Amino acid sequence: MKRVTGTSVRQFSSLSAGQGEDRFAAPRKAWRWNPIAWTNYWRKYEGGVSRLFCAGDFLEAIAEKSWQVEAGGMTVSRAAFFLPGQLERVTGMAYTDDPGRDMRGGITTLQPPTRAYLLTDVTLLDGSLYKRDKRLDMHARMRLSKIARYIPRMRVEDEVEQAAIYSSYDGNEFFGLWLTDDCPNYLLAKEAGVPVTALETASPHMLEYEARLGMTPLRTGGALLHKATLFDDRWGNNPGKHGRLGRVRERLLAGLTVKPHPGVFILRRDSGKRRTMHNEVELAEYLRERWGFSIADVTREDAASILAKCAGARVVAGVEGSHLMHGLMVLEQGASVLTLQPPDRFCGVIKRTSDMEYLNYGFVVGRAEEGGFRADADEVERTLDLFPQSTGFGVPAVRVPVAMRTARAMATMRSHARGKSAAGLTA
Repeated sequence: MKRVTGTSVRQFSSLSAGQGEDRFAAPRKAWRWNPIAWTNYWRKYEGGVSRLFCAGDFLEAIAEKSWQVEAGGMTVSRAAFFLPGQLERVTGMAYTDDPGRDMRGGITTLQPPTRAYLLTDVTLLDGSLYKRDKRLDMHARMRLSKIARYIPRMRVEDEVEQAAIYSSYDGNEFFGLWLTDDCPNYLLAKEAGVPVTALETASPHMLEYEARLGMTPLRTGGALLHKATLFDDRWGNNPGKHGRLGRVRERLLAGLTVKPHPGVFILRRDSGKRRTMHNEVELAEYLRERWGFSIADVTREDAASILAKCAGARVVAGVEGSHLMHGLMVLEQGASVLTLQPPDRFCGVIKRTSDMEYLNYGFVVGRAEEGGFRADADEVERTLDLFPQSTGFGVPAVRVPVAMRTARAMATMRSHARGKSAAGLTA
């Protein structure tokens, strides 16, 4: 295409004077009873309930006003790189209804503009926004305790004159969408008010990213928002969003030594939603030995270490999932992303962002095994061979003759079968 547990501690000192949140009155403590959630619960939310994701129509109905902040645009999706017979293995899908259509590309899409919606007198309680008889959920209600779900909170602790909501339902569910959607949205929010988000348990990686990006939101379980601006682009990929992602990338790369290198395999292991690739570590070590890849491990390394390994990579590879976004966020245009897909959960989300960022996207669909799946090393290599052989860095592919690769692959796999430890992986 041509997430330390959150508190309502304020951290508004990191931006320079006159920028962003400093233009707006700081939140203040306001211990008050507010029965709106309880009242709406007993009324069974007569006005409706929505998730804060692609919620433009819902917001339009309750907003004082709305306006366009970024123009839309026309895009044509790019074709993915994959071997014959891969799509025939797909038995289940996520975020795509037609893998064949989406992966073959050539789809012309009118990308929606980004719009802002001004709401007044909004109450934020336990991750939901209440406006009159309507509720807008910022994250899944199942994240709350059973008591909190059935006996709603009736007290607020914070009061904000002019707030801006930047986080989304799916961003609070998936780390990757938090990076690619919520973090760029923060750039809009800090110009419209005090950035506010739900009182959530943020992962160490998320806290690191917030520090690198200068994100200083108010995390609160209950707040009165006299004015609140929200944003929606209907999960589109318009030029303005592309520009904001570029600004996020520049901030993440600041201070890193960007040295071109063949690629990085990002290990998922048991992180996130379960999708177990039985030969994940073996394949990562094989690509390190034969293709010169680095290995990053999201279960053992901090974000700084992962970003340092990904910066300058020609290829980012790994099991399909949010963890790959660590790499995608710092890739230069013309680099490539290779996803290893479980056959029962073929997902096209990463391709959407790859297209918007002018990255090559490829995939290998594994073969189902009990408790997970396995990706074929030869198919992985042949798919890597399909990618353009240089990037914006002008880095040539690291190639080993096929016969030599096959022989070495067998030796590597045999060594792992004898119990070679995966501990102590290095770049």
